[in-house]
Amino acid sequence: MARLRDGRWRVVVVALAVLAGAIAIAGRIATGQAADNLRDGALAALPLAAGTLTGEIEKQRLVPLVLARDDAVRGALRRAGTMEEAALNDKLRAIAGDASASAIYVIDTAGIAIAASNAGEPTSFVGIDYNFRHYFQEAMAKGAASQYGLGTISGRPGLYLASRVDDAAKPLGVAVLKVELDRVEANWRSSGFLVFVTDERGVVLATSQPEWRFRALAPLSAQDAAIAHEQLQLADAGFEPLPLRRGAGDGLATIDSSGKPRQFVEVVQDLPGAVPGWRLWLLTPADAALSSAANTARLTTLLGLLLMGLLAFVLTRRRRARRLRQEALARMNAELESRVSTRTAELTRSNTALAGEIAERENAEAKVRRLRDDLAQANRLSILGQIAAGVAHEINQPVAAIRTYAENAGRFLDTGKIEPVSGNLTSIVSMTERIGAITSTLRTFARRPGVAASPLPVREAIDGALSLLSGRIRDSGVTIVKPRGSASPVVMASRIRLEQILVNLLQNALDAMKDQPDPRIEIEIAERDDRVLISVRDNGPGLGPEAAGNLFMPFQTTKEKGLGLGLVISQEIAQELGGTLRLDPGSAGGASFTIDLRRIE
Repeated sequence: MARLRDGRWRVVVVALAVLAGAIAIAGRIATGQAADNLRDGALAALPLAAGTLTGEIEKQRLVPLVLARDDAVRGALRRAGTMEEAALNDKLRAIAGDASASAIYVIDTAGIAIAASNAGEPTSFVGIDYNFRHYFQEAMAKGAASQYGLGTISGRPGLYLASRVDDAAKPLGVAVLKVELDRVEANWRSSGFLVFVTDERGVVLATSQPEWRFRALAPLSAQDAAIAHEQLQLADAGFEPLPLRRGAGDGLATIDSSGKPRQFVEVVQDLPGAVPGWRLWLLTPADAALSSAANTARLTTLLGLLLMGLLAFVLTRRRRARRLRQEALARMNAELESRVSTRTAELTRSNTALAGEIAERENAEAKVRRLRDDLAQANRLSILGQIAAGVAHEINQPVAAIRTYAENAGRFLDTGKIEPVSGNLTSIVSMTERIGAITSTLRTFARRPGVAASPLPVREAIDGALSLLSGRIRDSGVTIVKPRGSASPVVMASRIRLEQILVNLLQNALDAMKDQPDPRIEIEIAERDDRVLISVRDNGPGLGPEAAGNLFMPFQTTKEKGLGLGLVISQEIAQELGGTLRLDPGSAGGASFTIDLRRIE
């Protein structure tokens, strides 16, 4: 009897050990999968975070390049101390306001600022000696330079972009623009990620965590610290190490905050297009996701094992009861006992198979949801890539016009003709407004859409989609017929999501009408009761019965290089907005699609 009890205790101990081991393994596997999912999300967000920084820098980099070729700047540097400097101060102030730059100033060959956008202010740069600045020395030597550091007058950090001003083969001075990255850092903070940029020595420069600025990834050597002090203009910075402990190859980092460690998933990207040596770091909070995944996996494993144990216990008891009944009813028919035993085994197998099918179905549904979200994000990135070239072309034209107007204005000033100068400046302002409208539309489309819909005039979404594709539409020679009248019904929708549907439909129409004579796209708006119908119709070759029947099936496409996902994603977005997307039947030539949304008063 004692031996039997000892045997049972050994079974219990082994079972508990197996249970604990299975729970621990399930937790580790779930934690790894959750970390991989977070890393995928961070990698998807990394190009947007990097694009916010590089876009701001590239936009501002053009200003000193243009000023370096400006006749007014050259004239002021040739004739320092004349009245031309006052006019140049006003011009730099206007350019700084239009470009949203912190300051723009012009330095002569001795390093003295002769004109600045903040001239006349208490913090004016005019008369200040900048000969010690690396960006001045490097620009004079190489023609262009950039440097991140504290402002001598303002004490605020920023990126200095400098271009040398030449007169034939003789340098006259340097044009400098200072851009403070406050808007970039605010955009990073609003994204929910922890983002920062380091230089080649690992010193933090721009960051969504202000208290991390001018701290280092690791302790600096005495030589690196001295170089950093000199280039960043920091006299008393200690370059203390960040409270960041990086994992050994697992992509996880730990931040010690108020004595409580927090885990993050870490991704990194070099930024050679912004400033050489800069690296962008993006950290995604991981504690909640990892803990939730581990706890869910442990609980699921525990419940599964308990269910299996309960099932084993029940089966054991049933077998024991059956054996007792068989002993008591030995005279019963043997055939009946065989049938009962067979039926019991079948039910057991059916229950096990059903449990497996349920688990597989739940896993498949979870994968479908993740795949749908990934495909929607990939579709947006694909659209942005396709329209980027058109937007660049749209911006190049007004930039070229601005340069022409600026050169003409300089010539008019040299000849004393003031009235044409005013006209040229007005034209420059108009060109900058045009650039602003183009980039504003692209930034709006690139922004992640909000969760909730809001009242939206339909024409705004149509105009936004046409603006994004304006370059391609012009190059293709397609005639766009907009909705007649000026009224615009209002629907409950997200503008970015509705624009994504319209961009997909317009791009499909443009692809279909390639090499077609007299290509034409008509956009119509109709109201029926409480519904608003937005139709996009082309006069292309149309769709065959087989293509029309499989139109909204994933990976079904008539394009040579298409994936067959654009219309599927557009249909799902329309359903999320409480509407539908359909192919209109019986279209006479070409194809016609209609978006059906609920109208609001």
